[in-house]
Amino acid sequence: MPAPITAADVIDLLLSEHILEPQEPITPDADLFALGLDSMATMQLMLQIEERFHISIHPSEMKRDRFATARALAAFLSEKRPPAP
Repeated sequence: MPAPITAADVIDLLLSEHILEPQEPITPDADLFALGLDSMATMQLMLQIEERFHISIHPSEMKRDRFATARALAAFLSEKRPPAP
């Protein structure tokens, strides 16, 4: 089974792909929307999630609470990650 995706993995993705460029460090429980995650950034994030983690997110799965924090997003992505063959 692949390792779970952590909040640190999500934060690294947000920063390395310049999806968010906050003035302060992103913590696992920081409100990503307050840090600038808007609809355009969310679409960019979804593309990067698919590329980095090989996880597709259906539009019906896009709920604000799942994207609210790095910790919440990591938990959601870990649940969606397909098991290793």
